[in-house]
Amino acid sequence: MKNIYKYIVIVFYLVPMSIIGQANELSVFDNLIHKTWSAEGRWENNGPQFKQEITFQFDLENTIIIADSKGFIDKEQTKFGHRNHGIRQYDKASNTIKFWEFDVFGNVTSGTVFAEGKNIIYQYKYGESVLTDMWEYVDESTYNFKVGTYNNGTWEQIYLNTVFKEKIK
Repeated sequence: MKNIYKYIVIVFYLVPMSIIGQANELSVFDNLIHKTWSAEGRWENNGPQFKQEITFQFDLENTIIIADSKGFIDKEQTKFGHRNHGIRQYDKASNTIKFWEFDVFGNVTSGTVFAEGKNIIYQYKYGESVLTDMWEYVDESTYNFKVGTYNNGTWEQIYLNTVFKEKIK
């Protein structure tokens, strides 16, 4: 009977610890959670307009992060609505944070996420290139946002350079 109690106690300690461990692995997102972030800009060389609002939430007992994004939902950029649904999850097997971003056009982008200090860096394959999205921490309510080619801590090319600000409700 003592052994049964031992196993019950172990299970009650290990299960919450594994959940806490995963939440800690996602702590790079802590400042983004339960907030809506808004940005506007233009892609390089006076390209198409960029406009986005993203809300981040924990889900599944803090083991994943859901990113709900609004943006242009038509090629003409006249309709603004729910554009992307993203998932970020710590993958124990590879010891990395992985992400998947599903869009209204039927595409999915996937890659990895890591931190450089308080900066959040997404890397993913786009066609033949590896692109980087960086949320560069400025303060609790501001991030510089860049999309481009980033290698060994250096931007080789920047396609988008704008600012995400916390949207005050």
